[in-house]
Amino acid sequence: MHRPTLVRSLRLTGALSAAAFALAVATAGPAAAHAEVEAEGARALGQNVELTFSAESESASAGINKLEVILPRGLTPQDITYEEGPKGWKFAPTGRGYTVSGPKLAVGEDAEYVVTVRQLPDVKELVFKTLQTYSDGKVDRWIGLEEQAEGDGHGHGHPAPRLELKAAAPGAKPVSPSPTEEPTTSAPSSATASDEPAAEKSPAEPVADDSKDDGMPVFVPLGIGAVVLVLGGGVWWFRNRRSGSA
Repeated sequence: MHRPTLVRSLRLTGALSAAAFALAVATAGPAAAHAEVEAEGARALGQNVELTFSAESESASAGINKLEVILPRGLTPQDITYEEGPKGWKFAPTGRGYTVSGPKLAVGEDAEYVVTVRQLPDVKELVFKTLQTYSDGKVDRWIGLEEQAEGDGHGHGHPAPRLELKAAAPGAKPVSPSPTEEPTTSAPSSATASDEPAAEKSPAEPVADDSKDDGMPVFVPLGIGAVVLVLGGGVWWFRNRRSGSA
């Protein structure tokens, strides 16, 4: 091979290698990014368990300003207590979980926060689907299940944060009552309310007795009738007597 041809071949090979490297770097970002949840020694039916959530930024131009978590079955927003997170961020329950949001973070800064779970359900693992919103409106959907996490094989998968639980400790039982059942604590008042009509019925008995008492005056007309008959008979007798005397 002539020297000029060899030089051109080496240059072409170098250019192709550089392009391949650039493409690999460009596509490696999304594949490396992830959202996670961690809890040291977490086990089923564990109480007051501290969970640490982290979500990596994938944007080169906007900062994360909200994370929405869809709670798995067995957990409700009432089971969650917000401990700490980015400065100015606040916790808010939703119909399917909760949000943690606030002022946007710096571009490229990951979001991390901590919550305490009142009690973990009796399961082997928990999946916390997460929607990660940026200040420009873009949303990363960390909702892929394990079989979906691989995506299309090109680093486009967005696996949901997953927490594996150890078996429940011997003797561990579900805490009762659950915070979601707090409204039932008003049952005594409702029971009292239901008892009120019964209490109102008690005066009805004397009313019934009064009606019986009101029936007694029926004999009064009979007595009056008897007196009228006696008086009528007396008048008749008196008149007959006067007629006889005449």
